[in-house]
Amino acid sequence: MKERFSPYNLIYAIYKRNLKRKVKAGTIPKHVGLILDGNRRGATTLGISKERGYKMGAQKLEEVLNWAWDLGIKAISVWIFSTENFQRSDDEKSVIFKLAKENAIKIRNDERVHEKKIQVRFSGEISMLPESLQEEFRKTEEATKDYNDYILNICVAYGGRKEIVHAVKKIAKHVKDGKLDIDSINEEMIAMYLYTTGLPDPDLIIRTSGEIRLSGFLLWQGVYSELYFTDVYWPLFREIDFLRAIRSYQLRQRRFGK
Repeated sequence: MKERFSPYNLIYAIYKRNLKRKVKAGTIPKHVGLILDGNRRGATTLGISKERGYKMGAQKLEEVLNWAWDLGIKAISVWIFSTENFQRSDDEKSVIFKLAKENAIKIRNDERVHEKKIQVRFSGEISMLPESLQEEFRKTEEATKDYNDYILNICVAYGGRKEIVHAVKKIAKHVKDGKLDIDSINEEMIAMYLYTTGLPDPDLIIRTSGEIRLSGFLLWQGVYSELYFTDVYWPLFREIDFLRAIRSYQLRQRRFGK
């Protein structure tokens, strides 16, 4: 059945095309962070179950990654589950972990990942997750470890403060063991002990759902990131919303404290 003609759809298509043209002509951020917020509220808005909302959120992430790669964004960090989220119900966590497991398998079997040479990382307190999920993460990282054209950094069981504590403990142990001189510790050294070692700091961090805070996402790395907040719930996030975020970034003057 053919879609009925709608002036709104035509205007939307023209606007999106023109916006994408402007974005592609501008400075593309090297590293974008995404806080995928609003799966449950999006489900409520659509009148569907939470489980269906999470499934839509997982599908949306695949779409957004394709939009980002189409623009030439080289590194993407996505926050899908925080350490605080362990406080949620067992049923809800079970749904999230099941989807994470399915998508870890899907990613490493995706031809596009291998064609584009995308290195996949899983960052966070991974040992807190079910062993079967940890194993799938390890397999996906192993399958993509030699790629470096693009990086997909998936933050799961992640907390910004815990990341810093984790780094401090490793540094302290190396100092204690005589592997590290305390006077050599500086900002660059600390960055090497974070989960994101080898990644540039994020140029832009986007959060959906209307919450105007980072909630601990990339605390150290995001000190000079540009921030973009949108009221749209994650499952309902459109390409035009993504393009607006990138265009907003392009129109800002970054000073880095100077």
